Amino acid sequence: MSELETLIFDDDVVRVTTAAQRFADAVRLAQTGRGVARVALTGGSNGIGLLATLARDPSSVDWSRVELYWGDERFLPEGDPERNYVQAREALLDHVSIAPERVHAMPASDGVHGDDIEAAAHAYAALIAPDLVFDVHLLGMGGEGHINSLFPHTAATAEESAPVVAVTESPKPPPRRITLTFPVVNRSREVWFLVSGAEKAEAVAAAHTGADRADWPCAGAHGTERTLWFLDRAAAAGLPD
Repeated sequence: MSELETLIFDDDVVRVTTAAQRFADAVRLAQTGRGVARVALTGGSNGIGLLATLARDPSSVDWSRVELYWGDERFLPEGDPERNYVQAREALLDHVSIAPERVHAMPASDGVHGDDIEAAAHAYAALIAPDLVFDVHLLGMGGEGHINSLFPHTAATAEESAPVVAVTESPKPPPRRITLTFPVVNRSREVWFLVSGAEKAEAVAAAHTGADRADWPCAGAHGTERTLWFLDRAAAAGLPD
């Protein structure tokens, strides 16, 4: 049975440091059991903050046996600073020893598929084979409960089969994105939420009380072994004592 674990912190440095320590432990466990740890990264201040913390102690993880993917990406040119990959590279990847072939960035709008977002999404889907299971899938969350680029009441959030889809009318700019879908998220062994801020409290509470994922996408994400929340006190304000 999947375990739900919710950790609440008064100190944000302790919250991110604890997440980094738990990440290193999860990676080591996966490498011991399966040789390679497969991780889906997230963007946003919390996700990039975790990566920057990991970069301060690069030896805590054997990066030579980690495969990195992304939960979603803004469909922008290769070097655009808004791309999650660019931010992750600056925060972590430029500071650790990980082979380029183990870093699976989502396509850019000026890449081999050009501006064809559907072709780009299809190409990334080819990497997400039916038997690919993430050991850890990191997630941030919006105030309306979106995760990856799965927003309330959208076709991407309702998707039940395709592992990757193109989003062309994101309610949050930029409008064009590529995202993993729930079928991939929910076969991950562990799903981690990194969330802070009072504006997220209603969504956090909805996820913990079994809301409909169409209304609150965060409520639909669960790991097969563990769902883990790293919350600051403000984001946890709506939870029961």
